[in-house]
Amino acid sequence: MAPVDPHSYTDSTHPFTDHISLSLFFDFSSTIIHGSALISLASSYSGSLSLDTRSLTIHSIVDPQSRAPIPFSLAPPDKIKGSLLSVSLSGQSSFLVIFSTAPTASALQWLTPAQTYNKTHPFVYTQCQAIHARSIFPCQDTPAARVRYSARLNIPGELSAVMAARSVERRSPVAGEGSMLAGGAASLWSGKGRVVEEFVMEQTIPPYLFAFAVGEIDFREVGPRTRVYGEAAPSQLDAAAIEFSGTEEMVEHAEKLYGPYVWDRFDLLVLPPSFPYGGMENPKMVFLTPTVIKGDATGAHVVAHELAHSWTGNLITNKNNEHFWLNEGFTTYAERRIVEVVQGEDAATLNTGIGWKGLQEDVERFKDNLEFTKLKNNQEGVDPDDVYSQIPYEKGFQFLWRIERQVGRPKFDEFLKKYIETFKFQSIDTQTVLDFMKATIPGIEKEVDLVMWTEGTGIPPDAYEPVSSLYTSILALANEFKLGKMPTDEETADWGGQEWELYLQNLPKSVEASQVQALDGRYKFSESKNYDVKAAFLQIAIVSKYRDSYVEVENTLTAVGRIKYLRPLYTALTQGPGREEEKILAKKIYAEARESYHPIARGVVESIFAQNM
Repeated sequence: MAPVDPHSYTDSTHPFTDHISLSLFFDFSSTIIHGSALISLASSYSGSLSLDTRSLTIHSIVDPQSRAPIPFSLAPPDKIKGSLLSVSLSGQSSFLVIFSTAPTASALQWLTPAQTYNKTHPFVYTQCQAIHARSIFPCQDTPAARVRYSARLNIPGELSAVMAARSVERRSPVAGEGSMLAGGAASLWSGKGRVVEEFVMEQTIPPYLFAFAVGEIDFREVGPRTRVYGEAAPSQLDAAAIEFSGTEEMVEHAEKLYGPYVWDRFDLLVLPPSFPYGGMENPKMVFLTPTVIKGDATGAHVVAHELAHSWTGNLITNKNNEHFWLNEGFTTYAERRIVEVVQGEDAATLNTGIGWKGLQEDVERFKDNLEFTKLKNNQEGVDPDDVYSQIPYEKGFQFLWRIERQVGRPKFDEFLKKYIETFKFQSIDTQTVLDFMKATIPGIEKEVDLVMWTEGTGIPPDAYEPVSSLYTSILALANEFKLGKMPTDEETADWGGQEWELYLQNLPKSVEASQVQALDGRYKFSESKNYDVKAAFLQIAIVSKYRDSYVEVENTLTAVGRIKYLRPLYTALTQGPGREEEKILAKKIYAEARESYHPIARGVVESIFAQNM
């Protein structure tokens, strides 16, 4: 076997998948999807072909022409990679897999009506990054294997489906088209009250960008190529439409920087609060947490990041997760360039400053495993969800920013445009980028230590903390808190969420509970509607044992499932000596909130408990 990815069974000597045609029947009562996948290869093949699966039931595999069975075997599951599905082909270029998902599918969160906004209908959505697409359908689940697909989603008629793909039509089911499904779904496919929504993705994408949501969904138009979708709650949709009203302007500025936007639509889907990330860059339809709707347009920074992925990540993709910085470092750089144009240099600098602090904290987090402070790292035998951090984002950004400072912005912009044009619709690794960089910017390796930046641990000595008068003044005020001084109303009169988040990030993590109480009494951080601000404050409150805040800690951890908040708050509750009361509280909160968290978020919290309990 010649693996291409430490997290996949895909064999580089086998042909890659060219196209997947999916038929999916959604059974909300059992939280199972019964499906078929017509997998077409780039060339015919004889021998054992390797596919990735996780917790899938494989009912049968057949030749699509003759319907003759094709031999296969499903190996016992590996705790990280799932189960190897070996398909014994005899000169076929396509085959049909009949399968069913498990209620525990790691990519899927099924919400009961009670867990939705309107409390009327159920909801389900996906999160496939990094290696969770294999829990929805069998595939070569590696970014090295880019694929096109089509999908027919058979759902209850009172619901709607959206996908990160082009919508073809919503129609009545056709008798017989679901005939190959298992679990009784074949007979139910054309049943009363069912509808089929069809989608197609004509461009090649890595499997982790496969995405859908099904539920009571509505939308608002916000631009010529942008709709904001979400649960059918007028107040939330209206607030989202206002927050993201500048999306088209961002797209136009990004096109000036990085070339034409090739994905046609740039729609946004605001998901329920359990969505585990700030955003997910699924092409044609970005998925977002509702916590980015802040009422002050700063949520647009997350949109700018996901937009930037349309070039760096979706168009050019890391070959596997050991080169994740190629997705996130380039995108963080591009995001800040977009923010600088749209919202000004101060906004971009504050964004960089928040990231700088996050980089320092995550380097400290991995102080006992410095491998994961490298940009290019070894992830053999490692779950990518366990080592997810700000390092590929912020150290990657710092690396590119270092080169920009060395060669000047015009020359670096020229490099970026050539980079995107050269490698579009390809999956590449770090060495490919460094070789291209040296060829495009002759002599750069003599001026910047490329190997130290990509393979060295920690923060390089020529990394650069941002500088601006606003940034410096916020840090100075945070420093003064150690002496018992809080900012005056005059000093904070023009502050928004970003300024407060940066201020709170830079306060000492452990101060007297009375100081934290005074801070909250003045600024009401524990009551903030901005979860970035609230979570930053509550982390300080927990470490300082300001117990009056624990009710808000519980409220926050049961209201939202975004890992950005779960990781630091559960860590603060459980890490270090003298935390017995807080550990009991953490277990109580998790027992209450667990079912409302996405499976990926559950894994993060349970990993924290395993380390600290």
